[in-house]
Amino acid sequence: MNLNPFKKKKEIKKKGPVKEWVDAIVFAVVAATLIRWAFMEAYVIPTPSMENSLLVGDYLFVSKINYGPRTPKTPLQVPLTHAKLWGPLAAIPSYTDAIQFPMFRLPGLDDVERNDVVVFNYPPEFEHPADLKTHYIKRCVAVPGDTLTVVDSEVYINGKLGESPKNRQFGYQIVTEKTINERVFRKNNIWDINRIQGGYFVHARPEDAMKLKSLAFVQDVVKYKEPEGYVNRRIFPDASIYEWNADFYGPLVIPGEGLTITLDSMMVAKYGSTIRDYEGLDNVEMKDFQLYQEGKLMTEHTFSQNYYFMMGDNRHNSEDSRFWGFVPEDHVVGEAAFIWMSMDPNGGLLSKIRWSRLFNIIR
Repeated sequence: MNLNPFKKKKEIKKKGPVKEWVDAIVFAVVAATLIRWAFMEAYVIPTPSMENSLLVGDYLFVSKINYGPRTPKTPLQVPLTHAKLWGPLAAIPSYTDAIQFPMFRLPGLDDVERNDVVVFNYPPEFEHPADLKTHYIKRCVAVPGDTLTVVDSEVYINGKLGESPKNRQFGYQIVTEKTINERVFRKNNIWDINRIQGGYFVHARPEDAMKLKSLAFVQDVVKYKEPEGYVNRRIFPDASIYEWNADFYGPLVIPGEGLTITLDSMMVAKYGSTIRDYEGLDNVEMKDFQLYQEGKLMTEHTFSQNYYFMMGDNRHNSEDSRFWGFVPEDHVVGEAAFIWMSMDPNGGLLSKIRWSRLFNIIR
């Protein structure tokens, strides 16, 4: 070691402005990517399926640490993108699936519980890997082991009336010969409005719909429902076997890790597509209500992960588990935490921001 005190210190070469900017951008991208993956991510509500709890134009933060962040399945992708690039390049995938890793979930603070508002990857979108499927947001109404039934639009869990979201909505026909000013609807918290013959069809909370009934120019307010016995051909799991609809549904047991079922024709009709699509088995086919793996008939199956049943709070305007099935645990992204901004897409210059919704906790 040279201890000569008179030896000149090596000069530190200063970074140029371009290199400083590049270093700052790289650091910001890496930090944002890590925060987005492990802690919190921002989303915007594009559809009215969760109204009146969440409105179109609500910007919210979703917590990844509540349920635990997932390790990436598709590591080779452009940072801070999802499945597609931005702007004019939006048709181009932002990733390559040349390398695919198994997904694992790191420890979280809690499990998905009934009544949680959950962001997840849309299960039946098979064009993208699981971690890059389109994000949906719904309310979890049933967890593994629950028996779910819907009777006259009301959700029952294990034979008891389930907890009702405060702001849930249903479809109503407003019978009137008059034109109702939009301000009247907005005053009564009604945003989803359609003019039909003989009046309007709206989605509203029951108490708000009944307020309209008191107006002198409204003849009646009639709640919409699919009648008992009517078969909705789009219903999950299989309308040819289970003659259900969105308002009279079930009973349906929600599968969970460790549950073993015998694969008779009724069970295959109910759970066959879930086993084929989400249980990670190779070469599974479903034919004539029987399951085959590698050409061999499957007689029983033990589920390898938990599943959840999700519904929108806007019960008659929501594409949810009633139509496309269970949400696998490995598709769960996080729990909606709070609204940090809300922009009314139909608002004017001075009413664009919904100030009363800023920083509202999501329940």
